[in-house]
Amino acid sequence: MVLWQDIAEALRAGITRGDYPPGSTIPKETELMAAHGTGRDPVRRAIAQLTAEGLVEPVRRRGTVVRPHPSRRRITRSRLVYRDELGYFFDQTAQGWRSVLPPSVFLGPVPYDIAGLLDLEPGVEVVIRDRVMGDPVTGRSTQLATSYIPAELAGELPVLSAAETGPGGIYDRLEDAGYGPIRWTEAITSRMPGPDEARVLRLSPGVPLLRILRLAVSPAGRSLEVNDTRVNADEWEIGYPITRHASARRDPKINS
Repeated sequence: MVLWQDIAEALRAGITRGDYPPGSTIPKETELMAAHGTGRDPVRRAIAQLTAEGLVEPVRRRGTVVRPHPSRRRITRSRLVYRDELGYFFDQTAQGWRSVLPPSVFLGPVPYDIAGLLDLEPGVEVVIRDRVMGDPVTGRSTQLATSYIPAELAGELPVLSAAETGPGGIYDRLEDAGYGPIRWTEAITSRMPGPDEARVLRLSPGVPLLRILRLAVSPAGRSLEVNDTRVNADEWEIGYPITRHASARRDPKINS
């Protein structure tokens, strides 16, 4: 028996791979019924789930359309990268977090929205490193972190595909191999979670993910990795200290 969750997962995977790019329509209800050998109700429940996740939307006289993502305008703020005995880290709050589930490393298709950052075509096979981070004492999951590494680069440096990459992790291995000093840029966005993400982070219905996409680049401009970090947007927010630029320093003698 085909469950509506199975239909939703198949469509979700197709959207992620780019089989259904933004602005395109997913198959009609009757086509999905025939493809999965099921009735109308499971198909409609699957589409309703994807609509709730913000992946698709109904459009009159067209059908169910994969939601296009408008170009975002970036507000750039100063950020620092830190280092301790374990390697680089980017948020002091998360410094003490550790893997609370065994990490997984596998080959898989690069998601549509990650592909462009890595200068790859959507669906091309990449090395995916999945980690669930959290409090090592309580075991509570607080962060999902997924790295996407071009397969060509992993072929040049096989340790990037290893379960254990040694002290300092993949960034130290990349810099040891001559790809450093690494430069990072990041963007902060949001999206609705998939069922697995909601389960692991114990999200209430309707709660979105706060998402940090960080791109690692070599000095020559080669895209090395994209790290996709997701946390509960109901629980976390991103904050930055504001430091005065030289142009914002006022002479106290003025207006005295």
